Formats: sequence, structure tokens, C-alpha cells
Amino acid sequence: MSVFQDESRLLAPPPVQPERSGDAATLAGLRVVPSRHPGRWLATAVVAVLLAMVVSSLVTNDRWQWSVVTQYLTWPSVLSGLWGTLRLTFAAAVIGFGLGTVLALMRLSRSPLLRSVAWGYTWVFRSVPLILQLLLWYNLAYLYPEISFGIPFGPAFTEVDTLSIVGKFGAAVLGLGLSQAAYSAEIVRAGILGVDQGQHEAAAALGIPRSRQQLRIVLPQAMRTIVPTSINEIIGLVKGTSVVYVLAYGELFYTVGVIYGRNLKVVPLLLVAAIWYLIVTTVLTVGQYYLERHYAKGALRTLPPTPVQRLRWSVLAAASKVTGRPLPASVPPSYAVRSTLGAGHLFRTGGDR
Repeated sequence: MSVFQDESRLLAPPPVQPERSGDAATLAGLRVVPSRHPGRWLATAVVAVLLAMVVSSLVTNDRWQWSVVTQYLTWPSVLSGLWGTLRLTFAAAVIGFGLGTVLALMRLSRSPLLRSVAWGYTWVFRSVPLILQLLLWYNLAYLYPEISFGIPFGPAFTEVDTLSIVGKFGAAVLGLGLSQAAYSAEIVRAGILGVDQGQHEAAAALGIPRSRQQLRIVLPQAMRTIVPTSINEIIGLVKGTSVVYVLAYGELFYTVGVIYGRNLKVVPLLLVAAIWYLIVTTVLTVGQYYLERHYAKGALRTLPPTPVQRLRWSVLAAASKVTGRPLPASVPPSYAVRSTLGAGHLFRTGGDR
């Protein structure tokens, strides 16, 4: 084939290598055998036996008293305690992450005073135990019997009795929220520092104000790092509300403790609390998955499938394998390969010579 721009140069196809018929015949006669995994099968058998033992113990041991657990799982006072736990968690999370974001931005500020104050806050509230903070806030009326509102270092416009503001719920929210803010500040700061420096430089080069840089460019990218750790902190906050029992506030753990103190059904009532904590944690974990998937849009070309999509595709692939019908176009090719060749193995898809 001639090249019009330069007639002195010719393009020719590469020479064809003769195929050795003996090798082709040998490869065609080989039987493909999947690789063995004895360690995997042994571990699976051991875990299956242990799991069967645990399930058998839960079912056959009458001392678990599952009938009592079922009775008190939806008991009105238990549901009221669960509502108290959710209220505390929500209020403390809003205060903690709202104030924590402000503290993180203060730590990254160019002002030495703002940096010092934010560092001092984090140092103090991470150093003092949570139960001690709760008791201090609950006894705030001893230090300040009245709270005045007015001009700083000037006349007060109005005064309010401290006990009317900082009761059991107020002390619990302040203790949990302000303590959580110290940890949230470090989470947010780490997420912001994890954003590539080029993003900051590009935003500054475009003349975008610093506040808008943080809110519209840096924080959305930092959320990929912030979300997993933040959800872990909220889950810890759900369980941390049980410390509020020292204030005799009617959250879930305190309510359960009052009930088993009367009927002496200790283990069943503790199981009731454990089941509700497990349910709340599961809901938060599902929310974490979808939040991570949402903020992954800027980093991944194709978002990972949701659990519902995976289940649907697996069912369609299994049905196609059984009935012999073709897979719908909505099912990814990887699931079609699994349904025909089996998962967990690598297969050649091209002719290598």
C-alpha cells in the first residue's frame, strides 16, 4: 500500500508466522481443571460448624428466655427510652459536627488566635472523660445559678434560671455534643487536608473567595474521607448515650435497667437493648453506604451497584442459567460470565499466541 505523502515509503502487513499444528492439537486436547482451594474449604467448614453451634445454643438454651425478649421488645417504656436515645443522638450529632466543622476551619485559619483556641478546645474536651463532662454540665447551676443575656461586660437585658435551661436532657446534649465536636473537628480537618493541594491552587488561581473554595470545592471532595469516619463516630455516639444513665435520663439503657431492676429479668432485658442498638446501627450503616456512593461520583467513572441491584442481577443470572433464556440487557456482562463459568476463577478471553 502506497503512502501518498511519501512514495518512497511503503506499509506492509507483518509476516505471518506459521502455526505449529502439533502445539494446537496438544492444547485442544487439554482438559481445563479449576484450581483447588483446600484451605478455603477447611476454613469454611470450621466456621460453619462454629456457627451451627452458636445457633443451636441460642435456640436450645431456655435461659435466654426469648419469649420475655419478644414481650419487652415493643414495650411502651422501652420504645420511649429508644426515642430518648435517638433524640440525644440527633441533637448531639448536629451540635458535634456543626461545631466540629467550625473548629476544623479555625485550625486551618491563618489567624494564630483562631488556631490556638481551636487546638485548646480539642485538647481539653478530648482529655476529660465523657462521664465527668456530663456531671459537670449537670451541676452547672451550682457554678452559675442564673444565666444573663446582654452586652458583654455591660448591662444584662434578661436573666434566666440555669436549671430551667440545663436540665437532664440539656446536660446530656451539651456533654455529648461538645465532646463529639472535639473528635469531629479532627475528622473534618483530616478530610480537608486529604484533598489534593492542586485543587486549592486551582481555586485560588480562578479568584474564588476562600470561603467559597472551602464550601463548594474542598469540602465536597473531602466528604469521601469524612463520611466513613463520621458515621463510625455517630454509631459510637448512639452507644455512648448509655453513659447518660448517670443523670437518670430515660434513654434506652437506663429504661431497660429500671425494668430489670424490678422484675429481675436481667439477661432478656439486656438482649432487648442489644437488639435495638443493632437495628439503629444497621440503619446507619445502610445510610453510610449510600452516602459514600453519592460522594464517589467525582472519583469513579462507574458507581458500584447497590445491594438491591446485585441481588436482582444474581437472580436474573441464575434464572437464565436454569431456563436457558438470554440475560436481559440490563444485567452486566460480569454476571453473565458468572452464571455460565462460575465465580472466583480467571478465564482467558482472547487467543494468545
